[in-house]
Amino acid sequence: MRFGLDTFGDVTVDLEGRPISQAQTIRNVVAEGRLADEVGIDAFGVGEHHRVDFAVSNPEVVLAGIAAVTERIRLGSAVTVLSSDDPVRVWQRFSELDAISGGRAEVILGRGSFTESFPLFGYPLSDYEELFEQKLELWVRLLDEGPVHWDGGMRPAIDGLEIYPKTESGRIATWIGVGGSPQSVIRAASHGLPLTLAIIGGDVRRFAPFIRLFHQARQEIAHERRTLADPLPVAVHSPGFVARTDEEAFERFVPFFVEQRARIGAERGWPPPRPDEVRHEIEHGALHLGSPETVARKVAATVRDLGIQRFDLKYSGSMPHEYAMESIDLYGREVVPMVKDLLNS
Repeated sequence: MRFGLDTFGDVTVDLEGRPISQAQTIRNVVAEGRLADEVGIDAFGVGEHHRVDFAVSNPEVVLAGIAAVTERIRLGSAVTVLSSDDPVRVWQRFSELDAISGGRAEVILGRGSFTESFPLFGYPLSDYEELFEQKLELWVRLLDEGPVHWDGGMRPAIDGLEIYPKTESGRIATWIGVGGSPQSVIRAASHGLPLTLAIIGGDVRRFAPFIRLFHQARQEIAHERRTLADPLPVAVHSPGFVARTDEEAFERFVPFFVEQRARIGAERGWPPPRPDEVRHEIEHGALHLGSPETVARKVAATVRDLGIQRFDLKYSGSMPHEYAMESIDLYGREVVPMVKDLLNS
């Protein structure tokens, strides 16, 4: 069982409520990644966005900065929006991150929950599905690190070229991030890549059928190809926050959580969250928030209910950096050991 932390590089405020710059936000993310390494977290993920409220547009650059000040933690994206990028360039950037970090790079590929990158880089939203499918097929070819033969139509063909620099291990660790559509789950299984489920709301147990579908699809595909289906891990990414007490966690996190959900919801036609809905999400949904004991019990229940091999806490929001640092410290030093004890009991 592995435990990670994810951030989207949310642009934050200081302890007096004054907005900080995107540049300072990025420096804060590097400090948060360094602390995650110090307290024993297994993996640290940074998301890609192209918006004013999230500071990181190139996760691998920030991750390289974190690699320079850490020793053991795995460093990945959460997620890389492959549809609006070039797979060859993404592979090269992560290969270089892998070199800088001594083999600690990993990438989570996905379509992303926002679409600003499509007009920014000149891709039509009408090609949303096909862009991801074709570019993922190319990525899988790149993972072999040999001569590449590929012609999908959405990008210039590659005929026998090799891509550099090669990794020392011979492969970049790759996950597929999905929001819970059966087609996305089957796509990950068909390409033989581990699955990361983004569970950002509702009862986490409703995602159990997707995990069963993933493992079933792996077995059926292996049977059709007359090969063995090697077991692949499944991870869950869910929001949360840790403080010394349940009350302190609620008071610190929830105002920023509500503000962010209301702001993004206004863009998408969602009503603002009501206080009782937030309470319900904490008590019965996917929000892992509270004291170390409370969060540990909920994480352990999520692991047991879904049978997953990795849990990533999306700890960031637009709260001050100091709150995030304390949450990371408590998660690594107290929550993770408690979860391990609960799972072993």
